[in-house]
Amino acid sequence: MLAQANLPVRFWGRYKTPFEAWFGRKPDLSRFRVFGCTAYVFVQRDKRKKLESHMQKCIFVGYPPDYSAWTFYNPVTQQFIISECAEFDERVFPGLSTKETTPSAQLQLLETPASQPAPSNSISLPIAPEDSDTFQTLLPRLNTLPNTSSGELKPSFSGRFASSSSPPAPLVPPAPPAILRRSQREVKKPGEWWKVPGPAPRPYERPQRAPSLTPDLIPASPPPAAPVVLPEPAPAPQLVPPPVDNWEPRDPSPAIADSDDSDNDLGGYAEVHAAQVGGDPRTFKQAMASPQAQHWEAAAADEILTLIANGTWELVELPPGEKAIPSGWVSKTKRTSTGDVERYKGRVVAKGCSQRPGIDYDDTYSPTFRAATLRTTLAAAGIEDMELRSVDISAAFTNGDLEEVIYMRQPEGFHEGGPNIVCRLKKSLYGLKQAARQWNKKLHSVLLELGFTRLQSDRSVYIYAKGEVRIIMPVYIDDITLASKNTALLDQTVLDLSKHFKLRDLGETKFLLGVEVVRDRANRSISLSQRQYIIDMLERYSMAECNPVGTPLAPGTKLSKTMHPQTQEEIDYMRTVPYLSAVGSLNYLSTMTRPDISYAVGYLGRFSSNPGPRHWAAVKHLFRYLKGSMDYKLTYSGKDTSVVFDTYCDASHGDCLDSGRSTGGYLTVMGGGAIGWSSKLQPIVALSSTEAEYMVATEAAKEILWMRNILHEFGFPQHGASPLHIDNQSAISVSKNPEHFGRMKHLDLRFFWLRDVVEEGTIAPLHIPGTEQPADALTKALALPQIRLARQRMGLVVD
Repeated sequence: MLAQANLPVRFWGRYKTPFEAWFGRKPDLSRFRVFGCTAYVFVQRDKRKKLESHMQKCIFVGYPPDYSAWTFYNPVTQQFIISECAEFDERVFPGLSTKETTPSAQLQLLETPASQPAPSNSISLPIAPEDSDTFQTLLPRLNTLPNTSSGELKPSFSGRFASSSSPPAPLVPPAPPAILRRSQREVKKPGEWWKVPGPAPRPYERPQRAPSLTPDLIPASPPPAAPVVLPEPAPAPQLVPPPVDNWEPRDPSPAIADSDDSDNDLGGYAEVHAAQVGGDPRTFKQAMASPQAQHWEAAAADEILTLIANGTWELVELPPGEKAIPSGWVSKTKRTSTGDVERYKGRVVAKGCSQRPGIDYDDTYSPTFRAATLRTTLAAAGIEDMELRSVDISAAFTNGDLEEVIYMRQPEGFHEGGPNIVCRLKKSLYGLKQAARQWNKKLHSVLLELGFTRLQSDRSVYIYAKGEVRIIMPVYIDDITLASKNTALLDQTVLDLSKHFKLRDLGETKFLLGVEVVRDRANRSISLSQRQYIIDMLERYSMAECNPVGTPLAPGTKLSKTMHPQTQEEIDYMRTVPYLSAVGSLNYLSTMTRPDISYAVGYLGRFSSNPGPRHWAAVKHLFRYLKGSMDYKLTYSGKDTSVVFDTYCDASHGDCLDSGRSTGGYLTVMGGGAIGWSSKLQPIVALSSTEAEYMVATEAAKEILWMRNILHEFGFPQHGASPLHIDNQSAISVSKNPEHFGRMKHLDLRFFWLRDVVEEGTIAPLHIPGTEQPADALTKALALPQIRLARQRMGLVVD
C-alpha cells in the first residue's frame, strides 16, 4: 500500500479509516458483501405456500438505514426486500437487462472508439494452466487443521478469531476475465438469469484468510503458458450455482418489500454502526475484536463450561440424512441501575429459524406476567412492608428437557473433532422454538414440588400460602422476585431452588427488568424509576443536550396520516430518521413506569407506517419532556392505607382525524401510585361522547375485575364495590339503567356487560369533575397545569 502510494514508512500510522480515527479501533466488516452479487433470500413460512421454495433469488444492492440487515432487489417481482437471512454467491453478478448504457458498455466504448473499426483478428495471450504447481504446493499447507480434541476445552483462536469448523477450501486460480472466453461456451441473455432452471443453490461462504505466500511457496518463474485464442468480446457467462445437501437458512427476518417506490435510492450503514448504537457486539468475531475482548472471552468460556456441566449436549457424528441447525453467540453487558458494568454475559444460542414444525418442535407458548402484575406485587409489598428478594437462574433455558432429537453445530471458537462432529442436544437451549416452554414446564414442576400454586389471574405468578404465612412469586422467564414478611421462609425457598438450578441470589430487589426499585421502609413506600434508561435513550437519539419542555405533547396537538412526507427532500430526510426505533424505546418506558407519556407514545405510534417531519418533531418534543422529567418516580406509599384501589376512565370523542374514532383511556391507582393504565383508539366509531365514555368504562371494568381477582389470590380480598370514576353523567346513567336506549341500541352486546357487574355490586360508577380527572392525560394533549395535576394523581413524584 505504501509502495502504491509512493510514500515512506513514517506515513503508515496515519493511514486509518474515519471510523478507526474516531473510535480507536478498526471497523467490523463481517457483514459486508460484494455489491450486485447473487443472493438467495429466505422467504418466511407465512409468505409462501407449503410446497413452494423457501428461498428466492435476488440481487444484493446495499444496506438499509434502520436495520441490521441487507437490501436486495427481486427482478421477478421488481421489489426491494430487506432481510437478515440470506446466502450470498459473490462469484456471480447477474445484473439486469436495460436499454441504458451500462458502465461496462461505456468502458468498451472508451477502449474501442467508434472512429476505429474493431480488430477482426484474434489475439493470443499466455495464461497459466489450471494445474499450476503454485496452487498444488499450497494445498497441503491449507488443508492442515489444528488439533483441538485433546486437553481441556479452550477457545481455538487464530489471530483473535475462532478457526473454522471445517478445513479451508483449497485455493484455485482466479477465473479468467470475461473477454477471455472460449467461443463454444453457451451464452445466456443478460437480465433473464432468474428464468434459467437449475439445481438448488449452494450458499457461498467467505474463505478464511489464507496464509501469506512465502518465497518457498512461489515458483522462481511461472510455468510455460499455453496460448489461448480469443474471439471477439462477448457478454460474460451467467453461472448457475451447483446444488448442495443439508443446507438450512440463517436467522429469519420479515421481508420488507417497498412496492410503492421500486426505484428508491437505497443505501445504508454498516453493521458496525448498528453495533455502536446498541453497545454490545453482535457476533463472536466482533466480541473478540473489541477492546473488551478478554472479558467476552472469559464470559464465553464460562458459558461453555456451564453448558457442559449441565449436560446440555453430547458430541456425536452427524447421522446421514440429518440436518444440524446453526449455532451463534449473543453478548450482553449487564449493568446496574446507575449504568455501571456489572458483568459480561456470553450466551450460546441455537438458530431456531431452521427448525421444522412438527419435526423439531410442536407447541411453543410460554407465559410471562403483565407489567401491571409486577407493579401490583411491588405496591402490595410496600403497603404491607414485605421483604423483596430477587433471584436469577443461570442458563435457565438449558434446564428444560427436550422431547425431540435435535442436532446443532458446535459453537464458534469452541470446536472439537472433525467437521462432521456436532452437538446432539439433550437439554433445551436459547434460540430453540420450544426453549421457553420447556423451561417453564421444568420450573413449574419444581415449584409445585416446593408447595407453590399457580395463580389463575396470571399464569406467571406463584404463591405459597400456609395459614398467615405466604410468598408471592412473579416469574419473568429466568428472573424471579419473591415477596414475603417471613425472611426465614424466603431463605429456605432460595435454598430449595438452588438444589434444582444453578442460580444467583441477588438479595434485596433493587433493579428489576430495567427498573430501579427504591424503598423507604420507615414510610412503607416503594418507588420505581427508569432515570438511567431515559439518559441512555436521549444519548442514543442525540437528544442529550436538548432543552426541556413541560408537556409530553404541545397543547392542542393534532396530527394525521396526511402529514406524511410530501416532497423528495422530506422523503430523503425521513429516511435518515429512526422513527420506529424511537417510538419503540418510548413505548417500553410508558409501559413500565411512565403513564404520563402513554397517550403521546400511542398517538405517535399511529403514524409509524409513513411518518413525516411533523410527526418526528412531536417525537423530539416528547424527548425534551423526558429530559426535564427524568427524575420523576412512580411511588406507592402504604402508610395508614390498605390494599384497595381506584379506577378512572375518560374518552376523547372523535379525536382521530384519519378514522373519526375516539381515544379511550383508564387508570388504576393503589397506594397513591398507578398500577395499570391504557390509552388506545376505540375499535368502532362512537356516535356521541356518551357512547365513547361508556365503551371505555366497559374496558376499565374488565381491568377492575382482573385487579380484584389477583388481589384476592394474593390474599387481599376486596370488600364492597370497586369505584369507577367517570366525568360523563350520561355514561354513568347508561351503566346503571337502560336509559338512552334509542340512541344506544346499536352497540354490541358485549358493551352492556357493564350493566351486569354494576347491578351485582361489583363496580360502583361515580362522577368526578373533568378538571380533576387524571385519565384526561391518557386521551388528549393537555396544558402544563393539567399535566402537573395528572402526574400527582398518578403517583409520579420527585424526591
